Amino acid sequence: MPLLINLRDLEQHPVLQLEGQLPVVDLDLDNIDELIHLTRPVEYRLEVEKLEESLLVRGRVECVLDCECARCLKPFPLKLSFNHWTCHLPLEGEEKVPVANDTVDLTPFVREDILLEFPQHPLCRPECSGLLKKPVGKKKKIESGAGQTKDNASAWAELNKLKF
Repeated sequence: MPLLINLRDLEQHPVLQLEGQLPVVDLDLDNIDELIHLTRPVEYRLEVEKLEESLLVRGRVECVLDCECARCLKPFPLKLSFNHWTCHLPLEGEEKVPVANDTVDLTPFVREDILLEFPQHPLCRPECSGLLKKPVGKKKKIESGAGQTKDNASAWAELNKLKF
């Protein structure tokens, strides 16, 4: 169920308290990033008040992202906390929010802020060195023209062998 604000309730009470969980399905965050997944609901505790012809929403929004490290592919959780989340929603003018059945949906605004906090390259820890490399075999030594030895394990050494 999306995060809705009922404007009629707001007329009766100057400040509304909203608390609960926003299901992952409502946020439509599937397949945004192959290393980041949102599988647990977003928790919120918000206060809504009407200011002239707009709404002011303040409070706390939290979620846990299930990430895979961009270097070692190890899964790890990443908690996003918006401790002082604020959203100003105009009810009139060019940028007014859509009102359907006397309700305003906050879900797109929560979704946008979560997306903006997605890490570009999630890391399990800052010093992660990535996947461990296994030795492929013994490295061959070849002699260059001056009697020096070279390590031909690199791709460049193999490319140097090509004759055109």
